[in-house]
Amino acid sequence: MPIKVLVADDQAMIRGGLRLILEDQPDIEVVAEAADGPETIALARRLRPDVCLVDIRMPHLDGIEVTRALAGPDLPDPLRVVVVTTFDLDEYVYGALRGGAVGFILKDAGPGLLVEAVRAAHNGDALISPSITLRLLSHLAASKAPRRSPSSPLSDRELEVVRALARGRTNQEIAAELFISLSTVKSHLSGIQSKLQLRNRVEVAAWAWENHFVKAV
Repeated sequence: MPIKVLVADDQAMIRGGLRLILEDQPDIEVVAEAADGPETIALARRLRPDVCLVDIRMPHLDGIEVTRALAGPDLPDPLRVVVVTTFDLDEYVYGALRGGAVGFILKDAGPGLLVEAVRAAHNGDALISPSITLRLLSHLAASKAPRRSPSSPLSDRELEVVRALARGRTNQEIAAELFISLSTVKSHLSGIQSKLQLRNRVEVAAWAWENHFVKAV
């Protein structure tokens, strides 16, 4: 079954371009397009796509409000939202991720990263454009966000995985760095997310920065 994607952007040319990129992939199908916030929410709730690509600046409701409506952490059955935008302002990034987005991609990041973000979201993972990842997370180190304690202590190996992830490493890079298999990395991440009651790697990375397990360089 192909990955079903909804594309939301107020510019028809952008929507068409995203559709062309995505439908060039054999495992991705664009099932709908939306031009504003309310239309995005209505279509997403009706069609239940695997991934929603949402622009930040849209009429009537912006992308952050749409993200909260579709992917908010308190929703019983949230959808997977990836924000795709021209703007990498910190308040947009924070708002989108706090609202439940599992990705934040800049429109100039290139087709490859866009496709990777869709596949990551579909697989329950998360991806942020590398140009803003460490900047975003290092800012969280100075935040006053409440600490979240693990349900049981993280092991030394789990902490190594957390620190590597928080520095922007991919699963493959973590495996090579720690001399463990890719399946072991995934197993550790699953255990870490369970102990921290977090949904994805972005939230784990944010937790690491907020709790000062990683220092900005």
